[in-house]
Amino acid sequence: MFDIEYKGGNGVIIATKKSTLVIDPKLSEVGLKDIAVKESIELSTESRFALNTPTARIVIDGPGEYEVGDFSIRGTTASLHIDAPNSEKLGTIYRIEVGDVRIALLGNIAPKLSETQLEELGVIDILIVPVGGGGLTLDATSAASLVRQIEPKAVVPTHYADSAVAYEIPQETLELFVKELGAPQEMFAKYKVKAASSLPSVMTVIEVTRS
Repeated sequence: MFDIEYKGGNGVIIATKKSTLVIDPKLSEVGLKDIAVKESIELSTESRFALNTPTARIVIDGPGEYEVGDFSIRGTTASLHIDAPNSEKLGTIYRIEVGDVRIALLGNIAPKLSETQLEELGVIDILIVPVGGGGLTLDATSAASLVRQIEPKAVVPTHYADSAVAYEIPQETLELFVKELGAPQEMFAKYKVKAASSLPSVMTVIEVTRS
């Protein structure tokens, strides 16, 4: 039904046969090539990761409800990892529905979601979450804690140590997150999802090789 590709940083592509969703496409922020896909749905968890591609079908960079192509998207405000308590919420977490599969996208958020935010996300099948820490994003411990709160079937980690990515601060390894979560791990060049019924029966870390 759809494929998930990992491009480095928080950059992810979710593609069906008819629609392409590009997440946090401004990868030049971490020394990689920006993701520009013609006629794509561009979605960003922070405004600095938006590319605002002129040929995009729509650019989504904040809260709201959107029905575009094969995707149903709902964004909710969230505090960023670097925000002071009680400051304006400048990040967005998303619930993305593709057919009968429900995906949550977290971004570089503060390490605790409120009950209201968890209710907004609802039941989730696939969770896309940064795990590298270093003060930039969720670290292995806080990411694992959020995963346990949300209880997805599949966890797709992003934003971890990678020699090809120029992070401002060194990031923790993916192995550290996997150890902290204590879940089985599978590796894919591209993660293909046929339906919700095809997802793992127990929570599994899905490592998608950066392409």
